[in-house]
Amino acid sequence: MKKIIISMMLMFSASVFSQVSVGTATPDYNRWTFGGGLGVGFGSNSAFYLQASPRVGYRITNDLEGGIIGSVSWQTSDYYRSTMLGVGPFVNYYFARSFYLGANLQHYFIDYKDKFYDYKANEEETALYLGGGYMQRIGGNSFMQLGIMYNVLWKENSSIFSSGFVPSIGFVVGL
Repeated sequence: MKKIIISMMLMFSASVFSQVSVGTATPDYNRWTFGGGLGVGFGSNSAFYLQASPRVGYRITNDLEGGIIGSVSWQTSDYYRSTMLGVGPFVNYYFARSFYLGANLQHYFIDYKDKFYDYKANEEETALYLGGGYMQRIGGNSFMQLGIMYNVLWKENSSIFSSGFVPSIGFVVGL
């Protein structure tokens, strides 16, 4: 009886060991990346701002990634309300596994209403952001990205944006 129990225990432990060792291998076949950012802001005159920017990318090489990024934001206050949707391609080049350079082309659709003057506008604007930043690993293949981008198409008096510079904070999984 002892021989049967010992034999069964050895077979059981061998099967558990083989399952664990097979499960720990991580193949490098999945090159898709996912991420984005969220933003919330509050201000005077009952101002509230909510923004989300999801992204899907594909690692062309270990250091080069391209994909699609979207953006939706909603702003309201006592004096105005606006909704902005944007979409476009992006490309990021990663070096030293801690830094990146990036380009992002966004086309925005803006719906704006001034509550004080009863003025409404539907506009479109294209932005080409160039910049870079720092990446911090937060676990496994997940990173937090901190950077700054500049819209090279920005013009002071004709843009809906107040500045060409945009800070960026986001998360990406799959790098």
